[in-house]
Amino acid sequence: MDFVGGLVGTDEGNFWQTMPLLPKVPLIQAPTPLHQLESASQDLGLELWIKRDDLTGFAFGGNKGRKLEYMLAAAIAQGAQAIVTCGSMQSNFIRQLGAACAMLGLRCSAAVMATPYEFNPPFLEGLRNNGGNVLLDEWLGVDLHIYGDGTWDELFGYMEDVAGQIERQGLKVYRIPVGGSLPEGAYGFWEAGRELAEQSAEPFDWIVFASSSGSTQVGLAHWFRGTATRVLGVACDPEPEIACEFANLSNGFAPLIQDVPLQPGEFKIKFDMVGPGYGIPSQDGNDAIRYLARREGIFLDPVYSGKAFAALREMAKSGDISGRVCFWHTGGTPALFAM
Repeated sequence: MDFVGGLVGTDEGNFWQTMPLLPKVPLIQAPTPLHQLESASQDLGLELWIKRDDLTGFAFGGNKGRKLEYMLAAAIAQGAQAIVTCGSMQSNFIRQLGAACAMLGLRCSAAVMATPYEFNPPFLEGLRNNGGNVLLDEWLGVDLHIYGDGTWDELFGYMEDVAGQIERQGLKVYRIPVGGSLPEGAYGFWEAGRELAEQSAEPFDWIVFASSSGSTQVGLAHWFRGTATRVLGVACDPEPEIACEFANLSNGFAPLIQDVPLQPGEFKIKFDMVGPGYGIPSQDGNDAIRYLARREGIFLDPVYSGKAFAALREMAKSGDISGRVCFWHTGGTPALFAM
């Protein structure tokens, strides 16, 4: 394993502080490209750039690899022999987790539902239960435990059942919550914030991205805290309490970088692009996928980045966002082949 660290501080008094080192299992190719979207900039009246985490170079790309580098290092340090997680059947996180576990010789098991929900079942069908990430999971050797659709709380219980089964077989299990929402995952995106800052000749007015389990938004919000850059997550889950969950994650993450935890009100979240529900494509999201593919040759995904770019388009047209904007493409394009 590699060990990584860095510097953080302010220009006032030339004060710099060396951060603690975190173990890291190298998985992705970084820095990922950052380039301007010329046609979309003209269309939307913005100076619009895109951060290409769809091109991380690991297991069909996506932002989850950044988080897994630190989470799996922690798992190995604790002597883990098996990793257990949960999510939807078309989970991008499970796909990349499965690839990393296969490389590292770790057993990977996941409790999954086709379309888990928070309160009520969705009124439209989501993605197919085959193809896309499910096919890739099979090739990677992920042990999928498939359950009928139910609430997230029920899915978390099934995850614990799976972990218990494996522990009774005598293996040491490391549990990773849905989407990798652990402090180590947030650290991966705190480092990603540094990467963006080093790539860009000028600061951005806005960073816009899809937000769900929280580690992407928590990491970026901590890095850009105290700057003029506004960090906006477009919620892909219809959960009004999601900001409280982000704050809880920040409580665990902040000590890693010797920072003060963020409060729920400090997270900028846009909730009106969820559409029919989590994991279910929306008309606005699908329109955004077609738009960016035809104007820039870049494909988004139907669960996360398509909805996030739809929000950006709407805000640009209404004047709610302006200036120099970075859209963070979090990946997930295998889900296009399950629509």
